Amino acid sequence: MQKALIETKIEKIDLEISFTQNKIDTATVEKHGAISDFMILTMHKNTMKMYIQNLKNEKTSLNKQLEVLVKEIIELQKEAEQFKYILDEEKKEAFKKVLLAEEEASSEYMQSKYIKDKGENKFVQ
Repeated sequence: MQKALIETKIEKIDLEISFTQNKIDTATVEKHGAISDFMILTMHKNTMKMYIQNLKNEKTSLNKQLEVLVKEIIELQKEAEQFKYILDEEKKEAFKKVLLAEEEASSEYMQSKYIKDKGENKFVQ
């Protein structure tokens, strides 16, 4: 979820950079408009360029955060796989113990039945 949030912010920054770059490319001097002097137009374009640079810096920072987050996700996936493997091994061991206990109980039952049958056969003869 955090990864998607960062990716969304990066996309918004990319759109804002494109929009601002378009404004820079299309800004012109109007005869009686707010921007009627080339010097003012240049200052306006420089301000927009600084804004784009700030956006690019923020995008770089977000990309670094995203990279760190992806590494953390990979590490967590590795740990989850290790825990799953350990859990599976513990389940196998527990199952083996149950089978061994059942085998011992069955063996004891057979021995006691054998001894009981031999004892009854003594009296019959």
